[in-house]
Amino acid sequence: MRIAYIVTTLGIGGAEKQTIQIAERMHARAHVVLLMVLLAPAEHEWPTELPVVRLNLSRNISGVLKGLRFARTFLTVFGADILHSHTFPANVFARLLRATGSSAKVINTIHNVREGGWMRSMLYRATNRWLTRATAVSEAVRETYVARKLIPAQKISVLRNGIDLDHFQQNKARRSRIRQELNAEGKFVWVAVGRIADAKDYPNLIRAFAIVQNRFPLIRLWIAGENSGGMNARAARELDGLLTQSEGVSCLGFRSDIAALLDAADGFVLSSAWEGMPLVVAEAMAMEKPVIATDVGGVREIIGNFGVTVPARDSSALASAMSGVMTEAHSVLEDRLHSARKRIEQCFSIDSRVEDWEHLYALTIDTR
Repeated sequence: MRIAYIVTTLGIGGAEKQTIQIAERMHARAHVVLLMVLLAPAEHEWPTELPVVRLNLSRNISGVLKGLRFARTFLTVFGADILHSHTFPANVFARLLRATGSSAKVINTIHNVREGGWMRSMLYRATNRWLTRATAVSEAVRETYVARKLIPAQKISVLRNGIDLDHFQQNKARRSRIRQELNAEGKFVWVAVGRIADAKDYPNLIRAFAIVQNRFPLIRLWIAGENSGGMNARAARELDGLLTQSEGVSCLGFRSDIAALLDAADGFVLSSAWEGMPLVVAEAMAMEKPVIATDVGGVREIIGNFGVTVPARDSSALASAMSGVMTEAHSVLEDRLHSARKRIEQCFSIDSRVEDWEHLYALTIDTR
């Protein structure tokens, strides 16, 4: 098969990482693949050896039309069988390619329960006729899109993301080194991972951390994620105020060593207000770390019975769960963490996901 993966950017995000991992494995299976990127290069991007076509679209109608003409011509020469897109801008762009003459079948992957406001919803509905299939990364995402009539129920199924388990292995020397570098020796460290954005609700997390710190003064919180301007002004001011008052919270910014940070930490916490299928939860479970997470999107589908979920936007509940983990008997916790990794191995391996994608591509090509 000849597969073009379309993404908005190659920036450091879960959707982009998943796209590259799938594409690289499809290439290893002797399929012909390329990555088509809508926007100009980001400051930080996932590395890849695959061929990359950058459209460098300007954010206006004439720029989009010019990009469509070039992409359609290029993909015709490439002979694409499948256009597999991820995230809203790329999903709509792939549909427009089909609408303007591309013969390739279009697969959209939806990564979040929220992808924008009414305008984006209207664009999805208006272009569904050019969509061949859609996949949702969780049951929660699929249910949301069907209930809101954004994508017809018969066109959307669930195909969960996966992680590279080889990358998430414990390493005692690495753990010790990172803890020394970040001055965490002798302390219980919670880590949160994700860009500074409204969806992650870091004010909720820092309020919860302050409650826990009153009981356990030596705890620390690491927040790993770049500030890409994804917060509204009011939330940004609230976060700045909370950080000014907080001791023990380290905003680490962009990090390319998430596996190492998870290894060095003692627990993982997700405070999001909304999500799709946050793979960092699976990564933390693979590293055998206790997981506390808000019950949003597909979080419960990942955790199963091997972590603790709490309501979103409830700092007291989040703090109580964090304290509960810190006082749990070590032997009980250790058994659960071993079982958590086994769950990820069985249900969220990237290699098993690739087999599912290969099967779906074959079915899609046969769609009349």
